[in-house]
Amino acid sequence: MKAHRLWLTAASPVLAVALAACGGSYHAASKSTPKPASQVFTYDTLTTVMPDGWDPAREYSNGIIAMSNIYETLTHYNPVTHKVDPLLATSWSTAPNGLSWTFQLRHRVRFHTGRLMTAAAVKAAILRTKKVGGGAAYIWGAVKSISTPSQYTVVFHLSYPSPLALEASADYSAYIYDTQAAGPGGNLNKWLNAPHDAGTGPYQVQTWNKGQELEVILKAFPGYWRGWKGPHFKKVVFRDVPQDTTAAQLLRSGQVSFVEQLRPSLFNSFKNTPGIRLVTAPSWQNLLAQLNTKVLSLPVRQAISYGTNYAGIIAALQGAAVQSNGIVPPGLFGHFTNLPNYSYDPKKAIALLHSVGYGPGRKPLNLTLTFTAGDSNEQVVATLLKSSLDKLNIKLSVQPLAWPTQWGKAKSASASAHQDIFIEYWWPDYADPYSWFINLVHSEKTPFFNLSYYANPTLDHQINQIEPLVATKPTAAASLYRQMQVELLQQAPIVFLYNNNYEYAMLNSFSGFQVNPAYPNVVFVYNLRPHAS
Repeated sequence: MKAHRLWLTAASPVLAVALAACGGSYHAASKSTPKPASQVFTYDTLTTVMPDGWDPAREYSNGIIAMSNIYETLTHYNPVTHKVDPLLATSWSTAPNGLSWTFQLRHRVRFHTGRLMTAAAVKAAILRTKKVGGGAAYIWGAVKSISTPSQYTVVFHLSYPSPLALEASADYSAYIYDTQAAGPGGNLNKWLNAPHDAGTGPYQVQTWNKGQELEVILKAFPGYWRGWKGPHFKKVVFRDVPQDTTAAQLLRSGQVSFVEQLRPSLFNSFKNTPGIRLVTAPSWQNLLAQLNTKVLSLPVRQAISYGTNYAGIIAALQGAAVQSNGIVPPGLFGHFTNLPNYSYDPKKAIALLHSVGYGPGRKPLNLTLTFTAGDSNEQVVATLLKSSLDKLNIKLSVQPLAWPTQWGKAKSASASAHQDIFIEYWWPDYADPYSWFINLVHSEKTPFFNLSYYANPTLDHQINQIEPLVATKPTAAASLYRQMQVELLQQAPIVFLYNNNYEYAMLNSFSGFQVNPAYPNVVFVYNLRPHAS
């Protein structure tokens, strides 16, 4: 999650403008379908909403779809301008040497606890997130210290140049929250997981039905700084429905407002359906197969890369996927179209396998593959991968697992528990490819998201120098991102299966929905405008 890392986002411009900016399209229909209560927006997701709990310093998975409606960040990425816009910060500047950033904060913003958001509160939130070290806390890695020269001025002092205004828009670990919410001496993590929340966003937690279908219910925060003038959804329900056939039925009957993912045949069945809108748009999310480098040699990894029928997978997904070119998706800094990518070539795969004693006519290679149970697209990929590799005498044991189980098995302290192939989604934590490299391929003593168990000191060194280059020498940074992707393709710790196209099905009873690839699968519900019944 961040591996089934789910899952999508938005700001307020109208749908047509947003989709044009993101290269998306939509199919509109009449408004005759039954609607849920006009004040309630129901988001249908195929997996657990809050697998990581309610602490904004720790959440790093599907909780983004709820937390992005509860918490806010200093800046917000704009997919139209490809720059960051003000949010909790109204303006910012950086020193010529890139070693300090000054942010001016919005006045009279209150946390859901009633406390005023000040420079001291922002400093406390960021320092706590750094100290906790969970989620994407690395985004604050350059921050050496923070000063607060006035009530609404925050100055970040950096140990090396870093694109801090961009990092402050991140979809994880950039949230600003009230660190004093639990009271003097209180355990904030425990208090948050009760659950409570301490954000500044338009919604706050009403109910958490852990493990239940109606898992999370949010209610409007009356004191939200933007106010509630005009039509708004006053309640948000997150409904966990693992079977997409059930999700389709709920949408047809008007019991849910929005469905995050449907298999292609179900998605296409809604075309020209009265009252249903379909939205298709490119994403910065891709599906990856991490190969266990501790047990699979380089020739075997390269053979699997050549033995994957990419075009067959993309054809089977009927528009939900496009061919990858490296690990960085199109539209994102660091993407290149001229990389030495793998293509389906069974002859090369067989030659590589024969060089190490495997392949047709030799001994079979028995491997285990895990994917997230309930994800129909991942299931299609696993089935097709099993079929294409079987022709190479590679026998896949395919295991669909609940995401917490899949991830727990993969990062187990016992190497014998690890899978050989781990299928997962990934997307950036902010509008830069750094997230793929620091999380998925940087060496780790204890497995977390590097579930290829890959170690490459040269690549580690390159990863460690990339962000200062992004901040000071973007051309050199882009060149280094290309070099790192070429190295990954040669070493083949990961098979880049495809880039996702978002395919959302929703009721036509509201407007204002925008796809923002910087915030995967998030619907910013405050920006929607429900139509009168």
